Amino acid sequence: MAENNATAPAQRRKKTPESTPVPIVDIIFLTLRKWPWILLSLIVCVGAAMIYILRTPDVYTRATEIMIKEPSKGKSAGMEEFADLGLISSSTSVANEITNLRSGDLMEEVVRRLNLDVNYFRKGRFHNIVAYGTGLPIQLEIVNFPTDASATLELNISADKKVTIRELKQGELKWEESFTGSLGDSIATPVGIVIVNPSPAYTPGTAIELEVNKIPVKTAQAIYSSHLGVSQSGENSSVIRLTLSDRSIQRADDVLATLIDVYKDSWIRDRNEIAVSTSQFINERLNVIEGELGNVDNDISSFKSEHLIPDIAAASSMYMSQNQQIASEILAINNQIQMARFVRTYLTAEDSRNQLLPANSGLVGDIAKQVSEYNEMLLQRNALVEKSSDTNPLVVTIDQQLAALRNAIVATVDTQIAALNTQLRSLQHSQASTTSKIATSPAQAKYLLSVERQQKVKESLYLFLLQKREENELSQAFTAYNTRVINKPGPAGVPTTPAKTSILMISVLVGLALPFGVTFVIETSNTRIRGRKDIEHLTLPFLGEIPEAGTASGRKNKKNDRSINTLIVKEGKRDIINEAFRVLRTNVEFMRNNSGTGNVIAVTSFNPGSGKSFVSVNLAMTMALKGKRVLVIDGDMRHGSTSAYIGSPQEGIANYLANPGTQLHDIIVQDAENPLLDILPVGVVPPNPTELLESPRFGELITALRPAYDYIFIDCPPIEVVADAQIIDAHVDRTIFIIRAGLLERSMLPELERIYEEKKYRSMALILNGTPLSRSRYGYSHGYRYGYGYGYGYGFNYGNKKTGH
Repeated sequence: MAENNATAPAQRRKKTPESTPVPIVDIIFLTLRKWPWILLSLIVCVGAAMIYILRTPDVYTRATEIMIKEPSKGKSAGMEEFADLGLISSSTSVANEITNLRSGDLMEEVVRRLNLDVNYFRKGRFHNIVAYGTGLPIQLEIVNFPTDASATLELNISADKKVTIRELKQGELKWEESFTGSLGDSIATPVGIVIVNPSPAYTPGTAIELEVNKIPVKTAQAIYSSHLGVSQSGENSSVIRLTLSDRSIQRADDVLATLIDVYKDSWIRDRNEIAVSTSQFINERLNVIEGELGNVDNDISSFKSEHLIPDIAAASSMYMSQNQQIASEILAINNQIQMARFVRTYLTAEDSRNQLLPANSGLVGDIAKQVSEYNEMLLQRNALVEKSSDTNPLVVTIDQQLAALRNAIVATVDTQIAALNTQLRSLQHSQASTTSKIATSPAQAKYLLSVERQQKVKESLYLFLLQKREENELSQAFTAYNTRVINKPGPAGVPTTPAKTSILMISVLVGLALPFGVTFVIETSNTRIRGRKDIEHLTLPFLGEIPEAGTASGRKNKKNDRSINTLIVKEGKRDIINEAFRVLRTNVEFMRNNSGTGNVIAVTSFNPGSGKSFVSVNLAMTMALKGKRVLVIDGDMRHGSTSAYIGSPQEGIANYLANPGTQLHDIIVQDAENPLLDILPVGVVPPNPTELLESPRFGELITALRPAYDYIFIDCPPIEVVADAQIIDAHVDRTIFIIRAGLLERSMLPELERIYEEKKYRSMALILNGTPLSRSRYGYSHGYRYGYGYGYGYGFNYGNKKTGH
């Protein structure tokens, strides 16, 4: 609504930037005024969310926890020695076990055990439903179908157990015909023999419709591996948490349980590989020692029989006691030296390069640890060779590491042999000293003692190997798993996806935010005058604003509707536009009272279609309703919008200016509704309007009309189109500049300010036209436009032109 601020001092006007941002409060207010759009946005967004939720299958996340046992836990008495054999690792890395559980090989075995490469679906209302386990009444098998191929089909089983296969596809191939058979029978198809067997969940007499999707085993493995989560429960914890997301709760639980079983079997299999290699080594050594021990026994028996040697211990009991103690120590040293030499011979043999080293060597310390490390690395190397080749860079790297480790073991064995030889020489020196004291012992006794010593060495070695063989066999028979399930999957819960509550909340937020966002984008991208706030920084006087005529009348404004566009002010009407023009009348009168002059007023604008004619006629009618004598001159001799209000008569100001014989009383038309309002039309559109306005006769016309009227409004052409307005300005007292909301670019406001500051037009004042009532609170609008025509030559038809607002 217009305000009486025409005489506000220019100094009180606030300079603001050319592009005025839209306050957030205004955006909120404008959007709330369009609450049906907010409601529609909510309905659409929530509806879309509901459709998404209904069409998206529910996915459940199942979890289980397993504990990796410490090596010392779960061992029976006698298995403590297994660490010496290298059959059980002395430490367990949880990180390594996590990597192993994520292995594609383990998941591939799970896929094969559970037949996860064949998926079954029932048709649902919004999406297909997974059929599995207790919900799957049949099992389908394609005989000799490649594991790396895929196929889909629709399966129909009638109540009488008749099987029909339709829509069979394999890759790009598709067969339109159907294939029939009976439940449990073989059905010949282009992809192979199909056998459909009933499962324990099958109910006789029930019709079944399923969609079957056979995918490659590797693809199924990749899918389930991507849905598998493996993590450590705590930084120092030995508990591993396994999670799996799947559309079927039962299938997810089965996959987790089977994965744990496959992992256990793999762990036992790896452990037994070392035990088998150790058993082979022990048996070979037993055969050798058994032959050597038999030869020594035969030598002793033959020597005693030949020489009839009595018991030597009775002859020299005291010295022999000492000698035996030393001999016992020498025996132990010789035993260790012999085993070390065996190991070294085995290490340097060419045929053992890619064989596991005997872990049950009897050697202790660094050698046992190095042998265990070598065996583990060799197992990794052999596993890689099985999956690739000997030329694989990883295999070559491991071979180099194995060679280095083998050389290190040989060096360690050599060092230990040297140390044992030193100890042996020391003991032999002590033994020689004791033996020399046995002066009375015959040479035969000395020979017999030496042979018996060899017998004891080989006998102790033989017994040692027998013991290790039994322990090794026991370790293969004993299945002590290294894991224990501590938390099984719990009861079925809510689906993890789709997150229905979150989706609905987001849809509500989007539904609320979208209208505000659209309003913000529209308003901030609007470069035209939106309303009063966009022109508040101008220093020229502001007379008021006029709401859009279409909104005031309750109808949409049409460009060619002259009854709406031309005269809206009526006597006795109190609508918003009539009140707006009354406020304008008050401000115009106030400006005239302050200056004492100003009854001749030019009305112009920047753009065509700004509403000059509309404002001129209705403001003049407002003055006439107050009892003022008012004349409206149609000074736009190229367009004649005001003339169209009275039917565009053929006689007017153009005739008067061009023909000195034309009289004023012949061309001035009195308004039919109010006798105080006169209109001076254009008449026939002249070919030279600018020359006519520059003629002295136009100035004489204005001078002659001044005394006869209280107000004279001259409807001028836009200033940016022709020079007519500036010519007319020389004969007027003040100029009213019309700005149309939604039409004039805000970038033109500095130009308007410059025109005012340079006083190019007399006593300029500003009117904002076409503000929609729905946004008049904040001054935003998108004005309508009309074409601005130019007629040259007499006989121009006004009826073919669009009138201005």
